[in-house]
Amino acid sequence: MKRSIYSLVLLCSIMSSVNAQLKNTSSNVKVAIDLLNVKEDKVIVTVCPPKITSNVVLYQLPKIVPGTYSFDNYGKFIEEFKALDTKGSELPVTKSDDNTWSISNAKHLSKITYLVNDTYDTEKVGGIAGEDVFSPAGTNIDAGKNFMLNTHGFVGYFQDKKDLPYQLTITHPETLWGATSMIDTDASTTKDVFYTTRYAELIENPIMYAKQDYTTFNVNGIDIQIAVYSPSGKVTAESITSEMKKMMTAQKTFLGSINSTKKYTVLLYLSSMETGDAKGTGGLEHPTATTVVLPEMLPLDELQGLMKDIVSHEFFHIVTPLTIHSNEIQYFDYNSPKMSQHLWMYEGVTEYFANLFQVNQGLIDESEFYKRMAEKIKQSKSFVDTMSFTTMSANVLKSPYKEQYTNVYQKGALIAMCIDIIMREKSNGERGILNLMQQLSKEYGVHKAFNDDELFAKITSLTYPEVGDFLRTYVSGSTPINYEAYFAKVGVAKAIVKVRDKNLQLSVGSEKELMINPDSEPTAFMKALDLKGGDIITAINGTKYNLDNISDLKSGDWKDGEPISITIKREGKEQTLSGKIKISFKEIEVLKALDASKFSLKNAWLKK
Repeated sequence: MKRSIYSLVLLCSIMSSVNAQLKNTSSNVKVAIDLLNVKEDKVIVTVCPPKITSNVVLYQLPKIVPGTYSFDNYGKFIEEFKALDTKGSELPVTKSDDNTWSISNAKHLSKITYLVNDTYDTEKVGGIAGEDVFSPAGTNIDAGKNFMLNTHGFVGYFQDKKDLPYQLTITHPETLWGATSMIDTDASTTKDVFYTTRYAELIENPIMYAKQDYTTFNVNGIDIQIAVYSPSGKVTAESITSEMKKMMTAQKTFLGSINSTKKYTVLLYLSSMETGDAKGTGGLEHPTATTVVLPEMLPLDELQGLMKDIVSHEFFHIVTPLTIHSNEIQYFDYNSPKMSQHLWMYEGVTEYFANLFQVNQGLIDESEFYKRMAEKIKQSKSFVDTMSFTTMSANVLKSPYKEQYTNVYQKGALIAMCIDIIMREKSNGERGILNLMQQLSKEYGVHKAFNDDELFAKITSLTYPEVGDFLRTYVSGSTPINYEAYFAKVGVAKAIVKVRDKNLQLSVGSEKELMINPDSEPTAFMKALDLKGGDIITAINGTKYNLDNISDLKSGDWKDGEPISITIKREGKEQTLSGKIKISFKEIEVLKALDASKFSLKNAWLKK
């Protein structure tokens, strides 16, 4: 699942002094987006510039946005770009690349107009990674139904003027409501007006317009908003809120005093996965929001599980890089970016926290946590284990480094785990990596960035020499990590256990029916009932099953020797197979707490 770092947004209230500045047309950028008069599935955008004193000015849309690590060239989705003077006459415009328009006689520039195509229309099933815009970072234009406004796809910036305030006015159908963490300052039901202190703040605040379907709750001082767009109405915000509230309450309890935002919005777009709709799935984090795209066809319990996985990761980004970040992130360059060396922290620590908090707060047990870490070790071995993580991070936009990017969610999390264990060992269980992040957030914070090449020294000064040695050897260095040695410090080691084997491996057929995976190896359960790969299951013991109630099918509850009948379709013909359940077992290698003398330190690591 694609997750990435994001740029810093200075979280400021809309104060009277800022409003006064925004009313001065010479010192702010005014943008209007028209969602009422959609033209051939395209939206009209009008931009009124600040005072231009040069003869030529550049207007740019981002080549890349924080969080995606790919060149998506949002300017490719712009058409009919025009620059007009006060009399409505067109000024000369030259397009120098996909994302840049050079406007001549710019001193006379009154406004810019252009049409925006949405990116969801361009996505392909099974498209090559990097070709399509990642759906949670993309845009949708479905007149009268839904508009996914990742604002970087609609609004650009003038050269050297990204730090000016923006006023964004959106006109929209009365039947559609805009979910966002920004404050609408207009009382109209068909017009929203938002103010931001600079361009970076604007594009870090996505807005989703749809039929009103949202819930709100408060978690230890943070107002949470969950907004859902479900084309068929199958899923509602209410249906996922209980699990979201439980999870986010546990996250905030785990974080303690770290609190960088007062409002957080989760925008869930459920795709039909049909032609012209989003095909990519996952989440994109922002300082006060997360955009999530998932298939609408998912069973509710599976949808809730994926939301738990995605949102838990994205929410922890309020620690880093929102609060703790380098200059490369604070002053992100959208068209010629310089990347930070510290993805191990921005993504790795975040992903580690997304797993650690669950065992810490009792949402999963220790064995599940060990299983997840073991899986990360396994997956990390598919990458180049001798590549310096800091070098990879700083060069992540080009080969051969960009192919290693997703290792930030595997080895990056394991790096964080090892630092956590070192700190617990050296402090007799009193301090861990969460304590380090709390200290770093006080040392730096939302408004203060660090220099990339100074971070390791700062971390060492706040922790122990052994942490500094680890960072130099295994993070900036090229030495593979011996994870067994770190697990041994907390009494965890490999063990062989017997577990129940899978009964059935199900997939979704062409008509959204339940089908036994054609490539699955026959299990003892399948052999006992003469089931075959490709069989379509329609009923079990007289109860009909399909994609809508697959969550009710709990094969783990079946007992060995019990009678069972399964109705299937095979080669278009329906038949019922009867017999007795046959359960098989297999031995697997797992991580397990075995050294009782280290249990106190292990408990401090996982529970303190």
